[in-house]
Amino acid sequence: MLMPKRVKRRKQFRGSMKGTAQRGNTITYGEYGIVALEPAWIKSNQIEAARIAMTRYIKRGGQVWIKIFPDKPVTTKPAETRMGSGKGTLEYWVAVVKPGRVMFEISGVPEEVAKEALRLATHKLPVKCKVVSRADLEGGDNSEN
Repeated sequence: MLMPKRVKRRKQFRGSMKGTAQRGNTITYGEYGIVALEPAWIKSNQIEAARIAMTRYIKRGGQVWIKIFPDKPVTTKPAETRMGSGKGTLEYWVAVVKPGRVMFEISGVPEEVAKEALRLATHKLPVKCKVVSRADLEGGDNSEN
């Protein structure tokens, strides 16, 4: 599982996921990618499941980039515990994803193989996604300006 080696503080506030992704919204390394269409917390085990689904389908050919990292700790209190007595213990790590964020990239394989691998990976994620190519996002940027 992905998680930070060390953090400044053990526990964090929940925060908000307003707006769209201002950074990480372009394909920088690969040719095809997965873009989030809604805000979500993505757990480290979900990122790992998506990565395994992609690499299995492309049979270890090509290259895969994971562009999100779970650096936010999430705490939970035990079941049937009374209110009070502080914040719960750390349970898992999440990556905060906003709409428009490119989460995974892939290159070095044919287009149909890449798109199918990314489609399989989207089924492992708890957020609505779309598979895009570098040309799709570059064309989208020009039409917005």
